[in-house]
Amino acid sequence: MEDDTALPQDDQTDVIALTADIVSAYVSNNSVPMPELATLLSRVHEALTGLGQAGTPAEPDAKKTTPGQIRKSITPDALISFIDGKPYKTLKRHLSGHGLTIEAYRERFGLPRDYPATAANYSAMRAEFARTAGLGHKRRKPAAHASEAAETVEAPAAKPARARKPA
Repeated sequence: MEDDTALPQDDQTDVIALTADIVSAYVSNNSVPMPELATLLSRVHEALTGLGQAGTPAEPDAKKTTPGQIRKSITPDALISFIDGKPYKTLKRHLSGHGLTIEAYRERFGLPRDYPATAANYSAMRAEFARTAGLGHKRRKPAAHASEAAETVEAPAAKPARARKPA
């Protein structure tokens, strides 16, 4: 049996000994039919030799998005997530639930730096709400209001003084 792995001879011997130890411990506590014993040995050996080799990454790299997919993901009312395909008004809470920031999301899916994090209509609605609430405008000086109010209100006419009681 010739093994094509890149392990040195001593390491191959160690893997074979380790395989034998694992299989013997498993067989001593479990009932294994004789024909399946060879399959068990080969699978354990393959698993042990595969440990030292580069395997698949824990999270596969997401394929880069095309410009067409990017355009379709941006609608006036929502942004379509590349993670789950669902529409969101803002991506911040959705991304933080997946352990991402907007910058990491853009990098992961190959999105441009100007990719929005909020839907356009939602941003416009919030901006209009801020304008109606008076946010973004400097407050007027209170002294100006007081002088204007004093000019518009006239002082009431003075009443004649009351006569004193005779003593």
